[in-house]
Amino acid sequence: MRAGNLFIYGGIALIAIGVMVRFGWFSWFGRLPGDIRSEGENVSFFFPITSMIVVSIAATILLNVFDRFFRS
Repeated sequence: MRAGNLFIYGGIALIAIGVMVRFGWFSWFGRLPGDIRSEGENVSFFFPITSMIVVSIAATILLNVFDRFFRS
């Protein structure tokens, strides 16, 4: 039953994130200072290093909160 609840909460979280992306709440993502973008005539390069750091910090915080909440 614990795994079932985890799938339900994960699905709700994915739906919420999808709605936020759909309505443009994350339009700043990928345009942070420190994201590397280079565009030429025939080639473009994009390396979102700052955005990846933000995602990593947010995921670490969320996973730690969920771990403390669901720990038996």
